[in-house]
Amino acid sequence: MKVLLINGSPHKEGCTYTALREVADALERNGIETEIFHIGTEPVHGCIACLTCFKEGKCVFDDDICNELAAKCAEADGIVVGSPVYFAGPNGALTALLDRIFYSSGRKLWNKPAAAVVSCRRGGASAAFDRLNKYFTINRMPVVSSQYWNSVHGRTPEDVKKDKEGLQTMRMLGENMAWLLKSIRDGNAPLPPVEKPQFTSFADGK
Repeated sequence: MKVLLINGSPHKEGCTYTALREVADALERNGIETEIFHIGTEPVHGCIACLTCFKEGKCVFDDDICNELAAKCAEADGIVVGSPVYFAGPNGALTALLDRIFYSSGRKLWNKPAAAVVSCRRGGASAAFDRLNKYFTINRMPVVSSQYWNSVHGRTPEDVKKDKEGLQTMRMLGENMAWLLKSIRDGNAPLPPVEKPQFTSFADGK
């Protein structure tokens, strides 16, 4: 089994990657193969509603990463989409890609467990998280939860690594996705382990 984790940040190893890496590590500890796909910084097209994908089975624009990423999503058993928070929403380049992937290849993703992860300095996480989850809930994809909304906080990867509650949320997301994938495969996987809750408060310096 394999989970594709999409790094929707322009920074290859920034805060979003740090969160996704924590999810991936938990999946790998459970025997699940992972791949982190970085969308990069090259320009991407927005959907122009030409409907060519209905005939061709792929997006008409073949000069960016959309069709490559769509193929990887179709091959994966589960998907995690990660994004930084920009003005209380996900990265525009990421949503442009997701619009085209879900429109052109949505049926290939039916019934695949999926989850969203967002990274912000301070605010806007819930709105961005909600936006990403709408791709899954309109497309018959089981949404994998954690023990809190899937977000980490910090301006830098080093800050994120200090967000113990956020990192624990990422680990639990990986554990829950591994459990769901195994349950789908086997029908009788045991429930994932429960960690002692950790709480982050930057106000008291801890």
